[in-house]
Amino acid sequence: MMRKFYYLFIVLFIQLFPVFIHVGHAQDVAVISGDFPDPTVIAADGKYYAIGTSSEWGPHFPIYESTDLMDWKQTGFVFSYPPEWTSSSFWAPEYFYHNGLYYVYYSAKRKSDGVSCIGVATSRYPDRDFVDHGIVVDYGSESIDAYVIKEGDELYMTWKAYGLDDRPIELLGSRLSSDGFRLEGEPFSLLLDTARVGIEGQSFVKKNGYYYMFYSAGACCGIHCDYHVQAVRARSIRGPYERVGGDMLLGENAEWKCMGHGTFVKGKNRQLYYLFHGYNKNGTSYTGREGLLAELTWISDEIPNFVFIPAPMEKGLQNIHVDFKNLPQDKLFWQWDYRYVLPKKTYTAYGLELSEQSMREDNSSVALTLRPHSVDYIVGAIVDLQRSSEMAEKGVVVYGDHDQSIGVDVKENRIRFWSVHNGGKIVLKEENCPIGQQYAELRLSINPQRLFRAFYKRGEDWVELLPADKNPQSESISPWDRSPRPGLHFSGTERDKAIFTHFYLIHQP
Repeated sequence: MMRKFYYLFIVLFIQLFPVFIHVGHAQDVAVISGDFPDPTVIAADGKYYAIGTSSEWGPHFPIYESTDLMDWKQTGFVFSYPPEWTSSSFWAPEYFYHNGLYYVYYSAKRKSDGVSCIGVATSRYPDRDFVDHGIVVDYGSESIDAYVIKEGDELYMTWKAYGLDDRPIELLGSRLSSDGFRLEGEPFSLLLDTARVGIEGQSFVKKNGYYYMFYSAGACCGIHCDYHVQAVRARSIRGPYERVGGDMLLGENAEWKCMGHGTFVKGKNRQLYYLFHGYNKNGTSYTGREGLLAELTWISDEIPNFVFIPAPMEKGLQNIHVDFKNLPQDKLFWQWDYRYVLPKKTYTAYGLELSEQSMREDNSSVALTLRPHSVDYIVGAIVDLQRSSEMAEKGVVVYGDHDQSIGVDVKENRIRFWSVHNGGKIVLKEENCPIGQQYAELRLSINPQRLFRAFYKRGEDWVELLPADKNPQSESISPWDRSPRPGLHFSGTERDKAIFTHFYLIHQP
């Protein structure tokens, strides 16, 4: 009985609020909540703009905007469709402003051979209309983490290189053409990973005649990460570099761990700030690497130090409730696994019509997802059964990748709680759909122990789909470099469709 009252309360709560709801939460909140690795930041026209890694999620490279470095909102993506030369692994974007253009250097694997290269796109604006110009750096088997710096009138590209004969990972540099589109001259070494712990994510600050290079060392990703920030300095871009500061300028505090890979921006108070990522200790790989902020300070005018800046206490997590029938245009920045499907979404008078625009594998399905901001949430949707294709699967999902996901859907007259593990789909529990219902409301919840539960609505009551075995755990669907994401699920033929009237994502206190 208590369970029924609890879920009735949740339903009433979300129905009383508009599309976007800001609420408090016991969990500590990042300045950019949810999976936002390897952030880059730039100041432009009185505002700040940040872009983060998108990995295998399309559209690529989410763009955020802020007026104060603390309160951020998403405004779009760098690419709506992947550049022609790319195939996967969209990592580590980096802003640069030069001669009236905004440059975004980024890493991706080349379609022809799977080698990671650095490409570049430009725009007159920091947040839209980027045009790709192809590959700038092709060196070894992996060239990633671009950073451009000026020495006098000359531009220099720096990057992380791997696959250089028998040498370990190395941070390299090269002179860059004046238009920023090609390397000139031979690459030179900045720093060699002699300890073989992994080094990457470099960025520079000039002070007192020195180039200070801040970089990240250790394992970046997953629950066993040990990422942290170190620094070296030199009189010239070419070095030689000497270690400055402690072994761990940023790495871990009471709430966050595995901090690193950021860039600097000057605040309106003229101080330098470092926007970087870290794992929340409550959510770790399930909420992903989130955007954090620190101020760069100095000890004895030459030794760098960071002061961590927590998000304001009043900053809450964003809950979402959408009535698709009353939404004139898409207010959400959906993402999907672009490697397998391209979803087609159309807003009609009856709701969101979801189908597959193209499909690259016969067993693919659409997962139209959003980034979670906590590890404890409810994702739900209402399906119009009469206007949806009967034989199609339609419901909600928490999607890790093509081989790992958990969902609840309705197909024909059956409601099913299912999981995909190592590419194989298993129905954990199914029941007959209530006779005569025009709509099916489905829901997944996940608790702090990472256990999933599935529900459907029968009349005014919620019914739980209880598997004969234990409920699945989320660790089984968490990719190594990004968080699983909740959203809408559809699978069917090219002629099938699903109509969703409502969608909600509630982060639980």
